[in-house]
Amino acid sequence: MNLQPIAYLRSPFADKFGVPRQGNLAPHVISDIVFEPAYSQAECLRGIEQFSHLWLIWGFHCNEEGQWHPTVRPPRLGGNERVGVFATRSPFRPNPLGLSVVRIASVDPGVRIRVSGADMVDGTPIYDIKPYIPYADAVPDAAAGFTAQPWNPLQVRIRAHLPAGVTPEWVEGLREVLTQDPRPAYQNTPDRLYHIVYLPYEVSFRVEDGVANVLSFTPALP
Repeated sequence: MNLQPIAYLRSPFADKFGVPRQGNLAPHVISDIVFEPAYSQAECLRGIEQFSHLWLIWGFHCNEEGQWHPTVRPPRLGGNERVGVFATRSPFRPNPLGLSVVRIASVDPGVRIRVSGADMVDGTPIYDIKPYIPYADAVPDAAAGFTAQPWNPLQVRIRAHLPAGVTPEWVEGLREVLTQDPRPAYQNTPDRLYHIVYLPYEVSFRVEDGVANVLSFTPALP
């Protein structure tokens, strides 16, 4: 079987660092699914506007070949305890495939689908799209495993002046990204300066006492 992308995602994340750990926790992050020519036809999307959410099957295209291990250290466990790769959502898998639920924001038939809550790098290949069906796909009483442990989101304080022209939605998306703490779980150095590219800016921040302090915005290099 030879998988070929049907579309590519245009998202505000130029790098892996900063991509939301859970896309549904960043509903103000807006992305576009842009179709390849063979699938850029309205017929392919007929009826899709009847649904609110979609499943996306996509590829971890930034991974190096063979970059996986049988056990990984999930951030929810502090980056110290190892569990099996198939018991996690680690991006480093034998087959570099991802699965995400996104909300439909708008549909431009034959051209693109605008979505919110995507947890993917700009340029991510999308291999298939399926509608999310609540009565079949939602399992309210499902066991959550180690992810049921308490999670302490970061507070976010924007101490730098916001760039002219950014929208309230963009600012809220940035807050949602930083709240999930993009740092590796084993790093907790208060004086360390971190940088994420949240297009069109590179955002610098430090974390101290559970607060992500945004210190500067710099136009991201093309």
